[in-house]
Amino acid sequence: MHPFAIPAAIAARVAARCGTPHPFARLDGARTALVVIDMQNGFMRQDVAHAWCPMAEHVVPAINRLAAALRDAGGAVFWVRNTFDARCETEWSVMQAMATPEANARRAASMSEGTVGNALWPALDVRPQDAVVRKYRYSAFIQGGSDLPAMLRARGLDTVLITGTVTNVCCESSARDAMMLNFRTVMVSDGCAAITDEEHAASLIAFHLQFGDVLTVEECIAGFAPAMPKAAAA
Repeated sequence: MHPFAIPAAIAARVAARCGTPHPFARLDGARTALVVIDMQNGFMRQDVAHAWCPMAEHVVPAINRLAAALRDAGGAVFWVRNTFDARCETEWSVMQAMATPEANARRAASMSEGTVGNALWPALDVRPQDAVVRKYRYSAFIQGGSDLPAMLRARGLDTVLITGTVTNVCCESSARDAMMLNFRTVMVSDGCAAITDEEHAASLIAFHLQFGDVLTVEECIAGFAPAMPKAAAA
């Protein structure tokens, strides 16, 4: 996994604004969703990938561990699949125009519904009670991106933990939009993967400064623990 620690100067700036360096250290498991972004063959299996992220495979155990802990805490897990269809060529034509025809063809071949690339990475611990959500933009929370915001609200979930790949594109854009749709949002530092350590760190720092919290898997799991009664704590 990427080596990462929140710089002291960043923690101090967040604490000055929020009153604490970790505003979402306490998590109500029953109101929390784990959102796993784009952990698919099309980003993780080199022979079918259109945008290969070698680090993504290394965060799978952390994601699986967090998913199991959140289920035990009463929360829900959502596996988000980046998906290409014909609408991308018209409704998101700017993105298409920013890539070469060859790159667009690779993306279509890798991300179209029913392809090997579109499938979730087989080592992910996907359970029957989990939800699998198609995503048609970088962000899962932007209008037209997916049905995820409505699904979360229908289940009374107001907190999201963002994991997946890549940190500084689909994970960060989803996390920023989630916060601006009024979800308490956490980027899980050791549950996200980027192409380089530098991109990973820059993304988490930028998010933490203004949009939400950055926690490790261990810190998230600790946050699920019920608060001790005052008498017991004494």
